[in-house]
Amino acid sequence: MSQGTEPVNVSILDREYTVGVLPEERESLTAAARMLEAKMREIRGSNRMVAIDRVAVLAALNLAHELHQLRGDGDRSDDDVERVLASMQRKLDRFDAL
Repeated sequence: MSQGTEPVNVSILDREYTVGVLPEERESLTAAARMLEAKMREIRGSNRMVAIDRVAVLAALNLAHELHQLRGDGDRSDDDVERVLASMQRKLDRFDAL
């Protein structure tokens, strides 16, 4: 790990990962891990036989697409951004309830 970073353990689909982050980025990283976990569980659904790497790639693609839409659409109104953020928060809340 780089100088100034601290180890943070995150769990994604019952696997533990350790990532080095700056102390002020810790909460953001754990929120991102929860978001990724929720997206991967959503994609995997009840089919536990799906290869984990395929689930990870599809989750990354979905999240990258959502980010691209948020960044790329200069005409998007604040209401649209709020709607997307609220949707993402609901997904995180469902994950927290697991």
